Amino acid sequence: MRKLDNSELDRKTVDGFKEAIKTPVIIILDDVRSLHNIGSVFRTADAFLIEKIFLCGITATPPNKEIHKTALGATETVSWEHRESILPLITELQTANISVYAVEQVEDAIMLQDFEMPAGKKIALIFGNEVFGVSQDAIVLCNGTIEIPQLGSKHSLNISVSTGIVIWDLFDKINYRR
Repeated sequence: MRKLDNSELDRKTVDGFKEAIKTPVIIILDDVRSLHNIGSVFRTADAFLIEKIFLCGITATPPNKEIHKTALGATETVSWEHRESILPLITELQTANISVYAVEQVEDAIMLQDFEMPAGKKIALIFGNEVFGVSQDAIVLCNGTIEIPQLGSKHSLNISVSTGIVIWDLFDKINYRR
């Protein structure tokens, strides 16, 4: 067994990434405080060819030195946009026939392992503030909620970890478990 060199990884150029067929998932970060979390989400979005990231509320935007530290250039590949408020964005996406799901612990949430991607439809996933999560006002507008099962005492994951888990699961379901 031999570790691969970077030159063997078939990495896309920025233009190659922009031209590639994207995974039909949009990420929405609402009031995320940590610049490192934001950068990490960009990097995950790049890894799985996510279509777009919306940065809402107090969520910082590129260019930013601290975001760049963890994004490692992914802010140049992944399309992104800032919105002052998440609520009009949810309505806008739904009007465009995009289902919006909050990733949150709520009554009647769909457990991640049971969530099925709507056939032929794009979805948007909301990840909320590190302390308060996704706002109740946003949850009420969503098409549904997805919960990551957790068995320990904390029942809380870092937002960048949560994003990675959910994106991997959906990417796997779309590309490998058809």
